[in-house]
Amino acid sequence: MELKFPLVAKDFFSNKVVLISGASSGIGLALAEAFLKVGAKVCISGRDPIKLQNAIQSLNASEKVLGIVADVGSWDDCQRLVQECINYFQTIDILINNAGISMRANLLDLDVAVIEKVIQTNFMGTVYLTKLCLPLILKNNGSVVSISSIAGYRGLPGRTGYSASKAAMNLFMDCLRVEHLDDNIHFLTVAPGFTSTNIRNTALNASGNSQKESPRDESKMMTAEKVALQTLKAIEA
Repeated sequence: MELKFPLVAKDFFSNKVVLISGASSGIGLALAEAFLKVGAKVCISGRDPIKLQNAIQSLNASEKVLGIVADVGSWDDCQRLVQECINYFQTIDILINNAGISMRANLLDLDVAVIEKVIQTNFMGTVYLTKLCLPLILKNNGSVVSISSIAGYRGLPGRTGYSASKAAMNLFMDCLRVEHLDDNIHFLTVAPGFTSTNIRNTALNASGNSQKESPRDESKMMTAEKVALQTLKAIEA
């Protein structure tokens, strides 16, 4: 991916430490690649150790990348993730709350455990990591970024839990933005439209299993790389 945008300041991202959740593929991996290209250090997490290792190898950045297996829906995992990142890089400047799962089933048909799982990962994962990283990011005048969705602003059929989780994320970020209005810290909510990633393939069906197919034409969607580029622009701006 070639980055074509002017930096707000020379070496704006140089040596910044960026923690990205859910970065084994898709937008998270594209963000990791983009940050590395502008000189940042990156800690990425994912639930699947094999996919995470493949992601680390694809980034090919040796000591500038740390991969940690973690489920952001677990408070204990989030504590370990943040501590291991700090132990390795000494600090955290930017948090990217990217980990998320989708769903595809009407409320009438689904097991409520599906919604619980989606909320736990998408919303509580954001709460956990933000809570843990906030003191350091405040100290470093950094950024908290949450990857939301247009589904968080407009409810979509078959996406009750997903839309609700993203709407909760949006208001969570709004609250933090006001709470820290007088602090030199940046809260960014990114709400892409349909983006070509594997999130629809891994979306949960009514029984909580991955649907393993995308109901949409992925070739007509925005790329993960474009979302990553626009996110970096927004952080700088």
